[in-house]
Amino acid sequence: MSRPRFIALLLAFITIVVFLPVAHDEFINYDDPDYATDNPHVENGLNWTDLKWAATTDFASNWHPLTWISLQTDATIFGLNAGAFHIVNVLFHTANVTLLFLLLLRLTERLWPSALVAALFAWHPLHIESVAWVSERKDVLSTFFALLALLNYVKFARENCRRSFWFALVFFALGLLAKPMLVTLPFVFLLLDAWPLNRVARRTDGNFQLLSFKPLLFEKWPFFLLTAISCVITFIVQNNGHAVTTLQAMPIRFRLENAPVAVMLYVLKLFWPVNLAVIYPLARIPTVELTPSLFMVVSISAAVWRWRISKPYLLTGWLWFLGTLVPVIGLVQVGSQSMADRYAYIPSIGFFLALVLLACDFAQAIQIPKVIAAGIAAVILAACILQTEFQLQFWANTETLFRHALAVTKNNDGADLNLGLALESEGKLAEALEEYHNTLLINPNYPELHNNLGLILDQLGRHTESLAEYRIALSLRPDSPFRHNAVGSELATLGQFDAALKEFAKAKQLDPKYSAPYLETAKALFQLGRDAEGVPEFQTAAALDPDNFQVLAIAAHYFAADENAAGRDGQAALALAVKADDLSDHSQPMVLDILAMAYAASGDFTNAQACARKALDLANTLQMGKIEPLRQRLELYNNHRPWRESFRATNAPAKN
Repeated sequence: MSRPRFIALLLAFITIVVFLPVAHDEFINYDDPDYATDNPHVENGLNWTDLKWAATTDFASNWHPLTWISLQTDATIFGLNAGAFHIVNVLFHTANVTLLFLLLLRLTERLWPSALVAALFAWHPLHIESVAWVSERKDVLSTFFALLALLNYVKFARENCRRSFWFALVFFALGLLAKPMLVTLPFVFLLLDAWPLNRVARRTDGNFQLLSFKPLLFEKWPFFLLTAISCVITFIVQNNGHAVTTLQAMPIRFRLENAPVAVMLYVLKLFWPVNLAVIYPLARIPTVELTPSLFMVVSISAAVWRWRISKPYLLTGWLWFLGTLVPVIGLVQVGSQSMADRYAYIPSIGFFLALVLLACDFAQAIQIPKVIAAGIAAVILAACILQTEFQLQFWANTETLFRHALAVTKNNDGADLNLGLALESEGKLAEALEEYHNTLLINPNYPELHNNLGLILDQLGRHTESLAEYRIALSLRPDSPFRHNAVGSELATLGQFDAALKEFAKAKQLDPKYSAPYLETAKALFQLGRDAEGVPEFQTAAALDPDNFQVLAIAAHYFAADENAAGRDGQAALALAVKADDLSDHSQPMVLDILAMAYAASGDFTNAQACARKALDLANTLQMGKIEPLRQRLELYNNHRPWRESFRATNAPAKN
């Protein structure tokens, strides 16, 4: 086996071993619900309907169809197995490490420096976020195609192989379909044209002839065209999804101040990767941070320009680093983070390339023995691996991830909010409420915070307080159909039905395809005794959300059990309940109980008895409380009598 092949295999093997612990990690509550756990288009796996959705959706404020298809493929093969999703990320990262090593070897023809850069890329702690976070499939997937594009571009440039040029274009397009951050890749091609491909003519003093860039720019017009298209689509999608921060919320001056500070923080974390967090809060930049950061960026840029002739790799590496950070440096601010570890995934390649080649030249200049140089490199890589293993433990689950983020950052309202969500999902409502109140001290105008406070207070039965929080959330985001629906639900609980129906109507007006306000309207109408008016609302909710077993089961319950004949429809109830039971994999006692009601309403007491017994057995197995009503209904079915109940609220106004 040749030495390069052996090194490539060794890099791949160690990378897999280093990141193997992620196989035991859970999905986290930050983006993963959108990308996997609460997304039926991913959970359903590969099918024509969801492939069409992947190709056309702007869900999660992004258009990246290839990322959706990749996750759908995982779901098809593994189901929603968190460990499997994580391992696929690791495999893509491992492939990227191998491709990077081959790319650098072809570019520089220097074996060990290429191996060292690839190893730093592979095992650096700053890249954990891209690998250990399922939602960042887009990062490792887009980089996979970016490296294939670079390899083909190098072959085109070295051998004038037109086929490789078009392969590079195809891989670039695929990369953009996975994550639009690759829009700067054509500029990386130009940097490589200057060094090490040496396609740019030089004057006698060693400086570039600027006019020689003109044909190189022109030959790349298909790449720049794709870049322009991707930029326009991305801005439209993110702006429509309210992900782009407005100039009023974050003025240009603030963005320009944050950029050099973020650049130097990336540099610092590449050298000293400690206090890493999944969220770095956005805050005003004090002069004491801005001035040295700006000075360092200017100084490094001046130094690499000074050495552009004697050490051209410094200019290429530094501009690679800066240039590929441009889309995420905050000039167009998306989200509320000041920086993110995942954004350094591709930019770090240029930085490592410049740093390693400079170190190699320095070692040769002072004649450091190869054994000592190799030992220093081994110590650095071992330190990276140890720190990566240390940081990986925090990605085990949502709670550990955000507790760590709060421990290493200040005033992190995003981390407080997500930790509160994690505690709430674990049933730790008091602890979750405390985290939300901590967030309130940092950012009282955070609509999601007030919404979550409303949810917890509702679960605690504190409905007046819950309504107040929902109303604050609505005042901060008045165009949110979800929040109008939440306010309406609390109003209905408090018996204010007319006001509730107005809120549901507003929610439907804002988003006619949102099923929840139709469902809540139906329930409110039944509570008012207007059962016949509620029937079409239930039908609309079920039609809008046909794969949500809870929506179907609720509608089936009302249709099967209503004591008012105007709201009862046994056959419709049975059709909805059967589908709900199938969607829930016949494993939900509540759904089986409703299916039994529907069978009884249709006069099929044999199946009603069977479903009721299964519901009772499952409820006992799961140690659910309040199973006596299940026994009472089973007794009715044994006597060939259907279950009937009134849905009219005790606090409903009297009928005219």
